[in-house]
Amino acid sequence: MLSLEKGPHHLEYYSYDALVVPRILKIVKRAEKEGYDAVIIGCFYDPGLYEAREISNIVVVAPCESSLHIASTLGDKFSIIVGRRKWIPLMFRRVCEYGFRDKLQSFKSIELGVNELHKDEEETKRRLIRVSKEAVVEGAEVIILGCTVFYGFYKELQKVVKVPVIDPVIASLKYAELLVKMKKLAGWGHSKVYSYEPPPDEEVRKWRLEELIP
Repeated sequence: MLSLEKGPHHLEYYSYDALVVPRILKIVKRAEKEGYDAVIIGCFYDPGLYEAREISNIVVVAPCESSLHIASTLGDKFSIIVGRRKWIPLMFRRVCEYGFRDKLQSFKSIELGVNELHKDEEETKRRLIRVSKEAVVEGAEVIILGCTVFYGFYKELQKVVKVPVIDPVIASLKYAELLVKMKKLAGWGHSKVYSYEPPPDEEVRKWRLEELIP
């Protein structure tokens, strides 16, 4: 596990998100050079996911996309639980970009920021249970916890609401393992045609874009 040495401690704001993407790209390229099979981007906003896939030849996954793929196989409709309403617009765009708009039942907010989620875990649990029950009554068959800092809450919540509760940390880890196995078994890596076509080497070197150089 690698944390950024400096910068924001959460990505609740678009500007914070923009600041970390160049660093993520450098880390992905370094991981590729050092022989890693995969990189998991540790934020439910999935910052830099497409960009990282574009510049590397290893498996790159992120929590939101991973969770949506898994949730869509476990039920017809899912709801995503977020900390604050502020998070919803960007996450909604991610859901649409990934092609899961028709599977989304709702977003539910517990109105706690990232730095508050573990200050009073019993209060966080109470809020998670309340909004998750609402989501299930409204039609959700699967609950997705929309932040990696929710790690660990899924077990107790799942027992209470009686539907699958997706922990994005576990989802992204297992999704990465699956993609690595498929790549080794069948050669199925991220396509380099169209969406993830990498920039030309001559441009990268001419413009001194060191973070993109293999």
